[in-house]
Amino acid sequence: MKKFLSCLLLLTIFSCKESDKDADVAENNIDAARKFIGAALQGKFDQAKTFMVQDSVNLNYLEVAERSYQKMDPETKNNYRAASINIHNVSEPIKDSVTVVIFSNSFKNDHDTLKVLHLEGKWLVDLKYLYEHAMDTTLNKIITKDSLPK
Repeated sequence: MKKFLSCLLLLTIFSCKESDKDADVAENNIDAARKFIGAALQGKFDQAKTFMVQDSVNLNYLEVAERSYQKMDPETKNNYRAASINIHNVSEPIKDSVTVVIFSNSFKNDHDTLKVLHLEGKWLVDLKYLYEHAMDTTLNKIITKDSLPK
């Protein structure tokens, strides 16, 4: 009986780990953006990192955002955690691999922009675009309402 319970416990642990892995994969472009934004709003930057292109610039931007979040007062953090995500516009995927998502959260309601890329079978956020998109020419029209400083 002990062996049976031990085997059952091991199977349960392994099945939970498999479902945790599945939770770290975005189903599509909008899901990747939503999961990234949601994790950041919750202050779960390690989780947000899993939905992001892993390059030095992106990692640096995420570290800066995390440091900024850590310096916030508890009330502001709670407001971000309670905020909902508002998706305002999603561009049609360019060559089925690049999407631009304009979003805000219900706490600040500032429009921001993310680029989501389809790389190696996964949809991942390119956080650089949030800071550098004025130089990008993949958009057909200029975004007129954005929280980035000009």
